[in-house]
Order: sequence, then structure tokens, then C-alpha cells
Amino acid sequence: MLEPIWIEATTINDAWHQLIFKIADQGRRYRIDRGSFAGQDRFEFDFVLVRIAHPAEDMFPVFPPGITLPPPSDRPSVEEYFANYLFSPNLAQDEQYTYGQRLSGALGVNQIQEVIKMYREEGPGTNQACMEVGMPSDILLPDPPCLRVVDTRIKDGALHFFVYFRSWDLWGGFPVNLGGLELLKQYMAAEIGVKSGIIMAASKGLHIYDHCLRYVRLRRGEEC
Repeated sequence: MLEPIWIEATTINDAWHQLIFKIADQGRRYRIDRGSFAGQDRFEFDFVLVRIAHPAEDMFPVFPPGITLPPPSDRPSVEEYFANYLFSPNLAQDEQYTYGQRLSGALGVNQIQEVIKMYREEGPGTNQACMEVGMPSDILLPDPPCLRVVDTRIKDGALHFFVYFRSWDLWGGFPVNLGGLELLKQYMAAEIGVKSGIIMAASKGLHIYDHCLRYVRLRRGEEC
């Protein structure tokens, strides 16, 4: 039976730590047949839904004294991810796609600006302000996009994001991805003229690879 996990968090740091402390106990080990690190094992939650009430605060994982690991994200890495991977339509020479290519107009429609325009000109009462990242042809890619959709809503004077990841690296991907999405939400909210609200994030593939399990144990204080 599939076991859904619900996380109620105040910040991105809080959400990440709650999940790090749950993954080794409530994740399932399985062998990867197709995808990144095929042939290896990983721990994965069956399904996760995370509500982050204040994603603009405490955006980066903070480790207590005595933990020698570097945190998986910080302000420079999140700002670079936002600018180059979420907001820019440009592709580097070796990239098949970026989320920014899909969201910022490289394929003919700047979804970010269209959503801003929709809310500004027609008001907040719509369920159509949904930005698609996934495409039908992605099924043919050896490494298709993990982020598939960024849905939005304005309620109580704030812009909220609802995001879905088909697969999601908890250790390194989760904090950088959500930090970058928060910066995108802040930009869009300012352009619309509303506050920046919550993030709701869902995934049926939030995982830790075997080679990262030692990092999880170090963070949990199980190894020195």
C-alpha cells in the first residue's frame, strides 16, 4: 500500500529538515531500472505533499554547530539557479532544456509574463494561470524535466505556488529548487501588485540516492 507523507512547515529550511529526518525511516528502498544512476538503489517516499507557510524566511538549510557538512544550498546558489535556470530562456551549449526555456518564452510563449498579465488585467478569480513545464515529447528524452507544472492562485491578496515534481532529489535539489521558485514567486507577485504567499509542493518521487545516505546520517547525528 502506498503511504503518503504530509509535511506542514514554516520555512524551506524547516521542510527540508523534517523530510531528511523521515526519509531513512519512511522511505522505501528500490533499484533504479531507468533514469539517473540506473542500477543503483535509492530511498524514496511514495508520495509527499509539503505546505510551506513562509518560504521567503529561512530559505536555506542551516546546520547546527558540530556538523562538518556544507549545507546543500545558500543564497548565491539559489540566486544563480533562479536567474539562469528558471528565469532565463537561454540554453547552455550542452543543455537539452531548462525550466526557464519552457517558462520564459524560448518556445514562443512567455508563460511568466502571460500569467502576470492575466492577473493584472482580468483579476485574481481564475484557475487558468497555470504554467506548464512538461511537454508530450519529454517522454522521449533520456533525462526529462523533473519539475512538470507551476500552478498559481491569488487568494487573500497573495500569490501562491503549487508545484509538482515527477522526481526530486531531496538532498541537493529540494532546497535549491524551492529557493529559486520562491524568488520567481516574489518577482511575479511584485509585478502583479500582491503579496508573495505560500508554496505547496508535491512529488511521487522525492528521494535520497544511496551515495547521499551518509550525508543524511551525518545530519541526523548518527555518524561523526
